[in-house]
Formats: sequence, structure tokens, C-alpha cells
Amino acid sequence: MSDRTLFGKIWDLHRIRSMGEGRDLIFVDRHILQETTCAAAFRGLQEAHRPVRCPTLTCATQDHIVSTELNRNAASNRGGRELISLMAKNAAAHNIRLFGLDDPRQGIVHVIGPELGLVLPGSIVACGDSHTSTAGGLGALGIGVGTSEVEHILATQTLVLPRPKTLRMSFEGKAGLGVTAKDIVLHALGTFGIAVGTGHAIEYAGPAIRALPVEGRLTICNMSIELGARLGLIAPDDATFAYIKGRPYAPQGALWESALASWQTLRTDDDARFDRELSLDISKAAPQITWGTTQEDVIGVDQALPDPSHITDHDRRERAVAMLDYMGLTPGRPIEGTPVDIVFIGSCTNARLSDLEAAAAIVRGKHVAPHVRALVVPGSSQVKRDAEHKGLDKIFTEAGFEWRSAGCSMCVSINEDIVPPGARCIATSNRNFENRQGPRARTHLASPAMAAAAAIAGGIADVRRFA
Repeated sequence: MSDRTLFGKIWDLHRIRSMGEGRDLIFVDRHILQETTCAAAFRGLQEAHRPVRCPTLTCATQDHIVSTELNRNAASNRGGRELISLMAKNAAAHNIRLFGLDDPRQGIVHVIGPELGLVLPGSIVACGDSHTSTAGGLGALGIGVGTSEVEHILATQTLVLPRPKTLRMSFEGKAGLGVTAKDIVLHALGTFGIAVGTGHAIEYAGPAIRALPVEGRLTICNMSIELGARLGLIAPDDATFAYIKGRPYAPQGALWESALASWQTLRTDDDARFDRELSLDISKAAPQITWGTTQEDVIGVDQALPDPSHITDHDRRERAVAMLDYMGLTPGRPIEGTPVDIVFIGSCTNARLSDLEAAAAIVRGKHVAPHVRALVVPGSSQVKRDAEHKGLDKIFTEAGFEWRSAGCSMCVSINEDIVPPGARCIATSNRNFENRQGPRARTHLASPAMAAAAAIAGGIADVRRFA
């Protein structure tokens, strides 16, 4: 038997040597910086008098703390000015390519990486953000790191990491009406839990994964971290190669042909061994919506909220009681119809062009409920331009949505886009824990189409009723 999984092949090609105790020194092909985790790393380099080892393999963008106002500049978000200015100075000092607020390529790090061709099959990509796993949608190993590791990569272009175990998660069946990549991964979280991937690299496989467009695969891999995994990936195929071809930083000409020949070999061997295997049939899954404060607290939109009195395990019962109380929900009632205050369509999970197109298809010719604030935040400046070229911005604004500039926005409460205390938000992002979108904010995770339906209905709604 062979243990030649796709993960193993890529890892071994980048492995420089063993560091003992299960840890390896690995080479990093591409290092992408964002403004909130690199300032201290550059300060560490300066104090140690170390240069950046490979500035041409490093690039930077500004996304987390930036304002998403339409006519913003570096001074728009008072709380983010220092970090934005500091990143620009550090990038210039070290000859690092910066996609800043005035650059047409600016956007959320995990959106612009694939969009610009910075993420390539078989590569290892690192960033000081956990959702770097998004890169796995193109058959890369996307590794999120902490600030000290950001400094280490800047100084050496390497990482020291424990080698993860391997988990193959196969998705069988055909997705039903209204069921998207976001619903598939939320269904997996509800079935397997948020700890199922702990210590593992997940390879997603099966006919339901192959049927997904590339941007849907990026969504799946983005939420590998929510499954507890170190990273997730999907073997590249013809759809992957077509997506990458012609992108600004992708190989061109003879280099493209050489790269393509190599990428076409990137697959798990038929007799490869995984440390663990799981399978899930998604054919009967409904569009999903979270009800609690972890991603595994999720149900179909056509289901009722759980009743803690029916839970026999004491700890789980107490946890369910606490979550329902925090979320302001009544046990046993249908979740559909629950009023919402805010709808946020954006984030590195679901702010690509196809996501905005799916939402626009729901809201076209309709209007946001009077009591709802609804905003659409494109994942990149390129996505924003493409959407405007297609007229999506007009569809949204005529329906009563706010049309914003690219950035992380309301996904995380470190910029000006914050959910007020006690308000209920439908978000297309990836995390729903307490206070994530602001103090005492109540967050429900859903797909862009489900979020759009909620904005129109004024409450949680089954998107299938809008089909």
C-alpha cells in the first residue's frame, strides 16, 4: 500500500529536512501579508537586523482594518490609519509588492491570492490569517500562521511545522435546489462537528465536490479551519487550470505548458492511505442556517430550533441553553421567520463574483424589508469592478442594499462595520462565535442566496421559496 496522498506529495516536495518530534522544515512558495499581523513581525526583523529573505516571493494587501466606504482613502478609518501607514512603509523598505487601498488589485487576501494567480496548484502559501486554507480550492496547501511565524517566513522563507495527519472527506450525491458550497460545508459541520479535523489536513473528494465551480471549492476549503483542520485541499482538474490560465501572476507561454504538465499529476494515488476517512451524502440536505455560536450549531432552514430538554448529555444541554439565550431564540420553534436586523454579504468565504451574482438573482426587482440594513462588500476591487460592469451594483442599490468597497468589513469587528449590541445579523462569513461581529452581536451564517432572501423577507427565509 502507498501513502501517496495529494497532501503528502506536496508536503514532501517542500520538505527541507526533519526537525525531530514529528516536525518538518518546509519551504514556502508564496507569502502574503495583511496589515494586522505583520507590523510586529517587521519590528522583530528590524530589532534583529535581519532582511527579508525573498521579497519577490512576498506580497501584501490591506483588507482587515480598512474602511469599506466608497470614497475611502488611507485616512478613512481612524482606528486603522497607523497599521495601514506602517504596512506601506515596511513594504517600501523591503521591496515588497503592496496592493494598497489605491491599487486596483487590492482586496481580501484570500480573494486576491487566487484571483491574481498568486496561488498555484502544488504550492505552499502562507499568510498571517487562519483562512489561508482557502488556497486549497486550487490544489495548494494554504497555511495560516501567527505573527512570530510571519517573521520567521520573512527572514527565511521557511516554516517549522508538525506534519498533519490526513483525512479524506467524500461528499456523495447531488446538491438539491438552493444548496450551495456554503450549505455543503455547513452541513458537514453540523454532521461531523468543529473538532473532526483537529490535527489533520483534509482532502475533499467525491462527485459533489467535483461538481462545484472553482469559487465554490474555495468556499469549502476556506472553512476547513472551522472543522478544526490545519488546512484543506481539493485535487486540481481541468476546471482549476481553466480558472488559473491568463491570470496576472500565473505562468505564461512555455512556462504555462510546463506548469500544466506538472499540475496534471497532482492527485492522490488510488491505493493511498489516509489516517481517517469520512463520507456524507448531501442529496437530501436543505439550505443551511446556523442557530448557535459555533458553526456546528446548524440546521436546515426548514427545521425547528433544538429543544435542550430533549438533550440527555448534561454538558451539551447546558451549552444549548446558553447559546439559545445568547441568540435570543425560543427552543422548538421553526427558525424560518426569525426577524433579522442586518444582512452582510461579503468576507473571504463568500464575496467573489459568483457569490454576488447568486445574491443579485434573488433580490432583482425586489426591495429590502424596511427594518433591515443590508450591505454588499465585494471581496476585491476587481470583483467590485466586474460586478459593476455586469450591473450588479445597480440591482443591489435599487433593492435598498449598501454597495461598498472591498475589505473584510463586518466579518470581524476590527473596523467601522460593526453589528450593534443585540442585533441579529445574517452573514455570509465563516464565524459566528459570541461578539465576533461586535459586542453581543447575534450572528447566523448562511449562503449569499440565503442572506439575500432574508434581506427581502425581513427574517430568516428559505431561499427555495424565491426560486
